[in-house]
Amino acid sequence: MLHARTRCTIAITLALFLSQAGCHVLDLTPRFSEGEIGIFDDLFAVSVIDDQRIVAAGYHGSIYWTDDAGESWQKGTVDTERLLYSISMGDSQHGWAVGQSGTVVRTTDGGKTWTTQHNLKVDEGSHLFGVHAIDANTAWAIGEWGSRIYTTDGGKTWQDRSIPITLSHPQFVWLSLDDQEKVRNGEIVYEDVGLNNIYCRPAPSRRCWVVGEFGYVFYSDDRGANWERGEIVGEFRMDPVLLGHDQIEFADQDKERLAVFSKKIADAEHLNILIDPFVSPEEMAMYGDPDDPSELFDLLSARIDETKSVLESAGILFDRLRMPNKPPWDYEDFVEDDPEFLDRYLRDRLADQPTVKVGVIQNPFLFTVNFSDDDNGLISGLGGVVLRSRDGGRTWTYEDTGWKQAFYSVASNENMAVAIGEKGLIRYSADGGSTWTMPTDSQFPTIFTFMRDIDFDTTNQSGFIVGQEGNVLRSTDGGKHWTQVLPPEGRRNSRS
Repeated sequence: MLHARTRCTIAITLALFLSQAGCHVLDLTPRFSEGEIGIFDDLFAVSVIDDQRIVAAGYHGSIYWTDDAGESWQKGTVDTERLLYSISMGDSQHGWAVGQSGTVVRTTDGGKTWTTQHNLKVDEGSHLFGVHAIDANTAWAIGEWGSRIYTTDGGKTWQDRSIPITLSHPQFVWLSLDDQEKVRNGEIVYEDVGLNNIYCRPAPSRRCWVVGEFGYVFYSDDRGANWERGEIVGEFRMDPVLLGHDQIEFADQDKERLAVFSKKIADAEHLNILIDPFVSPEEMAMYGDPDDPSELFDLLSARIDETKSVLESAGILFDRLRMPNKPPWDYEDFVEDDPEFLDRYLRDRLADQPTVKVGVIQNPFLFTVNFSDDDNGLISGLGGVVLRSRDGGRTWTYEDTGWKQAFYSVASNENMAVAIGEKGLIRYSADGGSTWTMPTDSQFPTIFTFMRDIDFDTTNQSGFIVGQEGNVLRSTDGGKHWTQVLPPEGRRNSRS
């Protein structure tokens, strides 16, 4: 990738050269032959087909390929200059790469040439961040605005399986009036969430997983025909605050419990706190007049304010507090087009006794998911987050990596796991992700640039890492030792 300062330097140098050239004839013949890599672009994704053939993709529509285990590399012919964020091969010849503004490109010759495939995300302008080729004809692609598209015919057609917003969806009340009207009329409005990575286990397994921002994790047992939401199980839990009739102020012991809870979660900045108030049947009967619910709204708001006050006094910043079920004072704007709106809200605010539930919203930004078998998987994320599942992705727990930098990608096998990230960050785990250590100098070269993606072949012995400035690293022993194979000696940036 040519950074802004580099581009400016080139422009200035060229201008000076032309000013000194006078009337001399300039030789503008390209310096690099077709297929040769002249400028080593930032690489964002890699797909290891087998121990010989590997493809990588990245900045400015660049795709690199090798068929000799990474000894030599060629640049593929791609009919787009848009950023490519993800790449996946269904077999040695057929695969896809996806990227900016709905870009989808397809190869049928092992990565040498790529052609654009139209899909509805191009029309919408939605970026695609992840792709997984299940076989030569079948693939999933995912991205922003809950995008999930699917093909079974080699990409000739793509089916839309994106995440929609319904009347009962929590995001409905935050939509614009125009989008709310579209939902009421049965038109599709997509959820405002970015899905970043999709991974499917090889056959005969039929399991797939998707991860994204806001702690979104999905799993499928039927190759994506149906998706279920996975649960991130945190160690931060708190029993609800139970109140008396018409009570607002918390008892001293409840304030102390909230303070202890706040201290435990204070440093976990990727976690937000949910405040969810409820009223008793008696309070609902007394204050919940459907024609004028303002008194009930006042009671719910007062309980929210009391909870916020205690949490903020304990050191929790306001921007970490979430109240998705706060009273909809503007309910009249919704009732005309959605007559059940207020009834639905009041019904959901009912509990056996007055209560305020305080819990954690698991909203880490998740980059990559990988499973070593159908049950055991890892997710990498922003802020040094690593999540681990032992039940096929139904539940996930945090693992302590001892680091706050982003882990962009993680891969694992039966013997070890490797996580990579920004500023040359790399960690090893030999126990499935419970503990993480730095590799020794003999195991991994010194890298100061980001490493974006890691992948292994089906034997789990041949692995490749790709990243900034065309860096490619190779392992032939299951990830224990790595050597830099790209850029070649003499072409490497002095920082790496």
